[in-house]
Amino acid sequence: MKDISPRLWPYSPANSPIPLPDRPLLFTTQAVISLTSFSSNASHDEPLNREEVQAYAAGFGSDSTSLGDLLLAHEAPSLAERKPVLLLGELANPYRLQDIGMGVLPLLPVRLEGLCRTWADALDPRESYPGVHHVTLARTPGWWELAYIGMASKDQLMLIKNWLENGIRGSWRPVRLGEGNLRFEHDMTLQAPHEGDVQWDGTAEHVNVPTPAATGPSLDLNDIMVLVHARQGCYNHRGRLARCAHINQRSFHENLFRKGSSHRWDEILTLR
Repeated sequence: MKDISPRLWPYSPANSPIPLPDRPLLFTTQAVISLTSFSSNASHDEPLNREEVQAYAAGFGSDSTSLGDLLLAHEAPSLAERKPVLLLGELANPYRLQDIGMGVLPLLPVRLEGLCRTWADALDPRESYPGVHHVTLARTPGWWELAYIGMASKDQLMLIKNWLENGIRGSWRPVRLGEGNLRFEHDMTLQAPHEGDVQWDGTAEHVNVPTPAATGPSLDLNDIMVLVHARQGCYNHRGRLARCAHINQRSFHENLFRKGSSHRWDEILTLR
């Protein structure tokens, strides 16, 4: 697929964080380079640690160039100098990455299992109405959906945190997950469970339908960084979540935002 400028990537604050990429990418300031995987393999018995994730990422590349050589050609830090960070919301959108000034960043698809993206119950004033609502993470047993990891340098990790906080220190917290699972995903047609698949027992939500077969190995949660909203947490509608897969940003803002209570961030997610 032909490479395109980050500014040509579809983006609108009204429906953020959609559209997300539909393929693995190498983001650069000049072009978004499509990647393919040369090493799709779901047979690993143990979750991949940081070094093994770096090696797995090295199996991606363009039609004629490995990811490692692409990074070298752009004078960017090598995979050995990068750590996997789970990117939620706009942080996986090339248009927004250009705004942030992210530099060269590999974006690789993963599957969340037992975890869902949900709207943070906080308004970010940096965009015109309805505003940028960042996305945070919460548990839902049986759930799955596509997300992305970025293979980020130390400087990029700090840039991500600073952009999320927007001058309000402590509003976003870098954590390591103590529940759920992440695995590399090679089926880009994977769809999250339908809204009717989420069951509510009066206390908690869960999904009962079978999880699709794995297409890639799991990642060791000890080696994955994720930033979660640590103030109000996420929206709480009588105990239920407002999942990004089911509710777009405009609907959330107009119909739910500030019209209910909030889950505390450490009550909806177990951390290490």
